[in-house]
Amino acid sequence: MTAVPAPDPGAVREASLDELSRLGLPLPPENFPLVWEPGDEIELRPVVEVEARIAVLHLILARCFGMSMEAAMGWLLNSRLVDSVTPPEWDFVTAGKGDHRSFVLHHDALFALTWVLGLTRQLDPSLPVDEDLIAKLPNIVGGETFDGWRARLLVAPQHPADAAALLDLHYCLDWAYLESEREGLPLPGVIDSHAIGQRRWALEWAVVLRGPYHDPPPGWEEVDLST
Repeated sequence: MTAVPAPDPGAVREASLDELSRLGLPLPPENFPLVWEPGDEIELRPVVEVEARIAVLHLILARCFGMSMEAAMGWLLNSRLVDSVTPPEWDFVTAGKGDHRSFVLHHDALFALTWVLGLTRQLDPSLPVDEDLIAKLPNIVGGETFDGWRARLLVAPQHPADAAALLDLHYCLDWAYLESEREGLPLPGVIDSHAIGQRRWALEWAVVLRGPYHDPPPGWEEVDLST
């Protein structure tokens, strides 16, 4: 998708803080950084790149819940997605190495990526993953390949400005959820900071920011959630 001018970061941040207030969450400090600067541009990753990341995360989850290494490797090869697997994911698929729980948490990252492509209608911080999400993903157990899945998809990617606004919201939500859990404050719904962090991870990866203060788009494992 072609890069477009980023919306006013101050106005977007004000809307994000209003949403935190509506949810009854604490607000970040006044010096909390903006995600982008005036004059920056934004775009989304290419659709096929987002689709590939969704498919790989879905395979990782299938592996978490009992899919054999042989079946997982066969699906990757038939779908020509080996190059889309990161080194930690490769170790997990081929040898079961790595933090099983951290891979399971990617369920919420996958959910956020389906929102980016318009396959999910909302990404509400107070609600869990859609119950019908699985029907929108490749039927790996049934042998549906990546290309077969793409052929039946009806994607309608979000406008980059809307995706950027949701990224800013999740940047603020990530801080607010962690602060709430530290202070023992109630959360607005059934999901916790881990789910919010995963959704932010997906949005940080999918939304490409361009400007003098931005590095090149990071790889999936290079997304920085430390701030």
